[in-house]
Amino acid sequence: KHFAIWGLAFKPQTDDMREAPSVVLINSLLEAGATITAFDPEATEEAKKNHLGDRIRYAESSFEALRDADALVLVTEWNEFRHIDIEEVRDTLKQPVIFDGRNIFPPQRMRDAGFAYYGIGIR
Repeated sequence: KHFAIWGLAFKPQTDDMREAPSVVLINSLLEAGATITAFDPEATEEAKKNHLGDRIRYAESSFEALRDADALVLVTEWNEFRHIDIEEVRDTLKQPVIFDGRNIFPPQRMRDAGFAYYGIGIR
């Protein structure tokens, strides 16, 4: 499977990746044979240089990361992700699947929009 990852930084508004959950998640997905395209508004260079190197592909925009992805995994709750065109996300993904690690999207709205939606820690 090919995953789009939105958010690499430990938290929004920074490029800090110390103990970032994205690194653990991406390493696990890679070990399982997945491929990754990631986007982060601030932490891409830090990820390339000190954490993930060239083991993943880096996108220049959130929607570029979605191209050819089987699912989206949201890791860092950047504001630009909160105000995204959900229908465009659905139409860009190969399959309408979202794993929302920060629960920024309303689950029922996502299901109504046709997504298989998995909020971490919620039903």
